[in-house]
Amino acid sequence: MESTTTIQSHPEIKLQITLKEECKDQGVLSIESFAPIHYQYTLDRVIIHSLPSTLPATALLPLLASQFCQNSKLDIVHLQTPISLDFAHSAIRQGIFDKLTVDKFSHQILSCRRQTFWQNSLMWLPTTASIHTPLNYMFTGEKRHPVRPPVISGEVYRRYLPRLKSTFSLRTIDPGVDLTSFNRWMNLEQVAFFWDQAGSLEEHEVYLHELLQDPRVHPLIGCFDNEPFAYFEVYWCKEDRIAPFYDVQDYDRGWHVVIGESKHQSAGKLKAWFQSLMHYIFLDDPRTQRILGEPRLDHSRQIDFLKSQGYGHLKDIQLPHKQAALLRLERETFFDSHHL
Repeated sequence: MESTTTIQSHPEIKLQITLKEECKDQGVLSIESFAPIHYQYTLDRVIIHSLPSTLPATALLPLLASQFCQNSKLDIVHLQTPISLDFAHSAIRQGIFDKLTVDKFSHQILSCRRQTFWQNSLMWLPTTASIHTPLNYMFTGEKRHPVRPPVISGEVYRRYLPRLKSTFSLRTIDPGVDLTSFNRWMNLEQVAFFWDQAGSLEEHEVYLHELLQDPRVHPLIGCFDNEPFAYFEVYWCKEDRIAPFYDVQDYDRGWHVVIGESKHQSAGKLKAWFQSLMHYIFLDDPRTQRILGEPRLDHSRQIDFLKSQGYGHLKDIQLPHKQAALLRLERETFFDSHHL
């Protein structure tokens, strides 16, 4: 059976790419301005007999995605194709492949590990990431921290989830579109208990407009198939009130969540949005090595879930508004242990 996947153009790829699986073990990579590229694949090897000399290495990302995204247990993909040394070195320096080898039949093999593929932002971030902000320091009160980029509008992350046959995306909250939902969610009894943010439409409109001017926090709407279901706040830890409680680093980040629509609270969707949110945070700035969580100490279900997802429990802390468990997820743990 024929299936077609279209990969939308990323600003840095500048190509429209269509991947067509013709049958069980072969397909066609159609790339704007290039002749169709036919390929075959086995368990962990993709074979292409000829590549255009001017093809950018980024155009091969959808091909890697077809392997890693459909098989979450696949640890490495080998691409067998005749290439120049310059092409191979460029592909490795761009973080698309890990190494070039030659097998016993003199075939050139470019290899990509699962961890490498999932740390390449080009497939998932449709806009400019925080990594492009140079390292300069400033003070907020007595806190010295890197200058943070301004909050960007629109969609910032999108990923298709084969197991759910659904697409998860993140976009910056837009008060003109999202205020009514935000207000309703924050006034839900369970949400109001943990967030202490119940209020009127007018109060929430002021809150969101102020938040969007604060580069310390990125307020986001989470969607399944473009339907809003959750609100997230992703923040830089060094400027936050949790900073004095541990050995905070310049690019540590934390997050808060509100699930506003109960129909999206299944165990499968919980794991999907959680792993996607962590994925986005780590991709947005590769200098981020740790993600922090600080749920209320009596929110035992959330604490147990975070531990099951690789978070370590550092300590219990007393914040002005709550007693909390301070937990931390390491970048290496996430990409080595999670099969996205």
